[in-house]
Amino acid sequence: MTTPTPVSLETGLHTEYIRKQLVQAIFAADVSVAAITDPFDTDGNLATIPTGYQPIGYTTDDGVSFPSDVSMSDVTSSQSSEPTRSDVESDVLTATFAPQETNAAAVALYNGLPLSGTGALPAIGSAAWSWDRAKTPANPFRRLLFIGLDYGDDGGEIYVVKFLPRARLTDKDDETWSRADPTTRPVTFTAYRDSAYGTSCRNWIDGPGWRSLAPAGGGA
Repeated sequence: MTTPTPVSLETGLHTEYIRKQLVQAIFAADVSVAAITDPFDTDGNLATIPTGYQPIGYTTDDGVSFPSDVSMSDVTSSQSSEPTRSDVESDVLTATFAPQETNAAAVALYNGLPLSGTGALPAIGSAAWSWDRAKTPANPFRRLLFIGLDYGDDGGEIYVVKFLPRARLTDKDDETWSRADPTTRPVTFTAYRDSAYGTSCRNWIDGPGWRSLAPAGGGA
């Protein structure tokens, strides 16, 4: 009689695979700026952020959230108390964050201003920053780049990157003025498919710390 091999409840558990985004960075660009095709170099190091992508700067410690609103279409049948078929009707991705800095990018995203060219805000400290509340607000599409940084057990960087090639402001919370807290301009952007890019969101994970997790010999 063959003795069965004991099942280990530890199988498949890897503490080194648990990720946090210890630092996050957000960059925004007009849709006229070239899309991000690869944020890494051949060694997995983060590449230079392309010209035209402006940093949002500090955000609240809520970080960035990426809600996905999934709506299902169910088929019901008289012979079953459960749906007998269910299909995705819509799956909408959004990105929500609250900038704390009063800089050109944060103000532009909140107010629908261009990030560059005619109508864009000048450099910080330039005389007479001025913009009007539009009678018919413009709501241009943006390119949004999100980068999260974590570290592996060996101290190597692990980057998690999301790129929304065609995102549009679909909600914003109150601009707050307070003696106790920084002025914030919380925004929510919805991701839309970019026909030239082929998706509404592309994701990457790489970095020296990520590559060091590869098992010896290339096995699973």
